Amino acid sequence: MTQPGHAVVIGGGIGGLTAAVALHRRGLRVTVLERAPSLEPVGAAISLAPNSLRALDTIGLGDEIRDLAAWSGDGGLRAPSGRWLSRSSADAAAERYGGPLVLLHRATLIASLASRLPPDAIRTGTAATVTDHGGHDRPARVDAGGKELEADLVVGADGIRSAVRHALFPAHPGAVYSGFTTWRLVIPVPGAEFASHETWGRGRIWGTHPLKDGRVYAYAAAVTPAGGHAPDERAELLSRFGDWHDPIPAVLAAARPEDVLRHDVHHVAEPLPAYHHGRVALLGDAAHAMPPTLGQGGNQAIEDAIVLAHHRDDLPAYTAARLPRTTAVARRAVRVARLNLMTNRAAIAVRNTALATLSKAGPALVLRGFDGIADWRPPPADAVCSEQTPAGNR
Repeated sequence: MTQPGHAVVIGGGIGGLTAAVALHRRGLRVTVLERAPSLEPVGAAISLAPNSLRALDTIGLGDEIRDLAAWSGDGGLRAPSGRWLSRSSADAAAERYGGPLVLLHRATLIASLASRLPPDAIRTGTAATVTDHGGHDRPARVDAGGKELEADLVVGADGIRSAVRHALFPAHPGAVYSGFTTWRLVIPVPGAEFASHETWGRGRIWGTHPLKDGRVYAYAAAVTPAGGHAPDERAELLSRFGDWHDPIPAVLAAARPEDVLRHDVHHVAEPLPAYHHGRVALLGDAAHAMPPTLGQGGNQAIEDAIVLAHHRDDLPAYTAARLPRTTAVARRAVRVARLNLMTNRAAIAVRNTALATLSKAGPALVLRGFDGIADWRPPPADAVCSEQTPAGNR
């Protein structure tokens, strides 16, 4: 019997695990190499839009994740005083894009993906280096903690500071600072009742959203020089957002300093020339890190993974399918960051008036910003097969 092809996935985050599951379902033997000692993700929650949920449908996970949807009412954008700038409707979004928006903890999604892989497929605490990107006539090679692995396909899913990206495209400048930092926390807030919202201030934003398990996911962002950290990040949030509308003070009162995660935001400003070289393909932040202002970083990684599995034997086709789309989404995320983190008071007044006007015209106009993103559909499902052809350059 012909042995199945071997795929090595470098990085055990959401994109890497989605790719591993999709490739496994298509008959490849999969090895996931994760540098960290466990798969427990660094981060808080993730918002999955209809585009990525449809992608997860192709690996049998979409409905399981949809059952975790917690946003069942109206929400929208607010000013720091609490005034609504625009209203959004869960029903209108689901009708326009064919499904709900699901907010869940990253650990939940990671666990669901990992459970769909063979027990021996994931190796944690293992640093990996691509030593040969391979080609049509030879496999790729990966050094996995001193042990060499041969692979028909290598997936670089090793994040924003991707060593695989640098190995494939050493002249590329990599990620640059986006101009702002973020804070995130997931905590119980007893007695808090609120509509899901994001609040835009002057050079600052705050978001508060309920999770299905009863906890609250909150995040904040502010324009600030790179590299800054406070001795007490909760106190830092209080100084920046403590006088904003409810439930923000209640969330901050319920938080402990250790509950708050802070990270500077970086993005890949200069698109890569391709998302593959030889038998190695990049996905997610390794390929196209973007600001979180559209909530699409993880969603695009999931799309990448499903499309990569579809084009596993033709990596140029993968690049052709993904590079234009993700470049457009990333550029839109940069534009939105400039819009919602404005610091000029006059420009903020114009922006808020425009948002209020659009909101009065109906939620459909507000939702237009996700046209071409949330309505994406994955390629037709492949038949699962046990034999694979080489995945090199063609």
